[in-house]
Amino acid sequence: MNQNFMKEKNILQLVISMSLPMVISMAVNSLYNIVDSYFVAKISEEAMTALSLVYPVQNLITSIAVGFGIGMNARIAFCLGAGDEKQADQAATTGMLLSFIHGVILMAVCTLGMPWFLSLYTDNQEILSMGLTYANRAFAFSIIIMLGISLEKIFQSVGRMKVSMISMMCGFIANIVLDPLMIFGIGPFPKMGMAGAAYATGIGQTITLLVYIAFCIFRPLPVKFNRKNIYFGGNLLKRLYAVGIPASLNMALPSLLISALNGILAAFSESYVLVLGAYYKLQTFIYLSANGIIQGIRPIISFNYGAGEKKRVRQTFKVSLCLAAGVMAVGWILSLLIPGQMIGLFTENISTINIGIKALHIISFGFVVSAVSVTCSGALEALEQGMASLMISLSRYVVIIIPAAWILSRIWGAEGVFYAFPVAEALTAAISAFIMKHVAKAKAITVTD
Repeated sequence: MNQNFMKEKNILQLVISMSLPMVISMAVNSLYNIVDSYFVAKISEEAMTALSLVYPVQNLITSIAVGFGIGMNARIAFCLGAGDEKQADQAATTGMLLSFIHGVILMAVCTLGMPWFLSLYTDNQEILSMGLTYANRAFAFSIIIMLGISLEKIFQSVGRMKVSMISMMCGFIANIVLDPLMIFGIGPFPKMGMAGAAYATGIGQTITLLVYIAFCIFRPLPVKFNRKNIYFGGNLLKRLYAVGIPASLNMALPSLLISALNGILAAFSESYVLVLGAYYKLQTFIYLSANGIIQGIRPIISFNYGAGEKKRVRQTFKVSLCLAAGVMAVGWILSLLIPGQMIGLFTENISTINIGIKALHIISFGFVVSAVSVTCSGALEALEQGMASLMISLSRYVVIIIPAAWILSRIWGAEGVFYAFPVAEALTAAISAFIMKHVAKAKAITVTD
């Protein structure tokens, strides 16, 4: 129950111990996404197309859940660090109630709007039918998704990252096991096709939530969930949403970027579109450890800032920046040494592989410097500076890279789009350092030299 380890333990050991479980969880999650798509693709190409069309809306639900959860995470950790248990309890209880409300609204809006949304992209009746079959069942679990992710962020806020890892892995593994059984009707299960895929996903999410609840019962959290802790005061809501809304938008921006770049590349060749898609699947793994580190440092920074331990906030930022840069350096080296093997996972076409090799060589030059913007964005969220974090993400995913891709594609053709990545990363890193230095100065924390 004592959270003082966050202001007493060696910084490097603390960051690693908090980050490693999240890296493992995210690795399992990435594997789940690949396996889930693999089994759906076995139904038919139309089924895979339907799943792809539904995915952005699924991602929206998850983005809102994670974004608001980050707001809860930062507020709870800050209050515990400041020794204000009452406000921590209020943030946790009120946050869970708001997450439930968010789930109800999203379930209704997404389910009712799905026929219109799918009709924007296809008039194939089979794809529309499969998409609605999957979406109507998957979205029925929206409340469970919101509550599960909120508990995940609460456990992370008090430093119990292993609980988060165990709960997430239980759900992911259950999903992977149930997918083929429920899709193809193996054993006691009837053949359910797309409906089976949706049910398998929902059951996995339910198991994750139940494991969190079990931990809450048998190993209580430092925060208490109680009706008397429900508080809709303007200051609490402002702090939760001031981080939660920008964090949700941060997660949604990559989807906007992919759509914009696909539009530019499609004018040259579908091979370039395929290469971009392959890159984004690869970058999930390349950025995996860096994102795990960021999830690990958020509660450390929030807690220590709330406790007045500004020196540890500075040390945590610098250690995480070095670790993230090291991880990205490994990704850069792999992209230079084995790009053909990496792109070859997604296509056997020699011409496309050659395009992919050149693309990885170009894009990877921005990997190491991207550690600056990734770390600054996570640290700012931990300091409850959601809008500052959003400014970095907008620079990285929209404001700089999309215009740069369009301009450079007019100069160097499709390859110009790939050159836009390192250009955008370098400029965003400079913007991130400036924003971070400005915020740190205002909060009397020197995090940049």
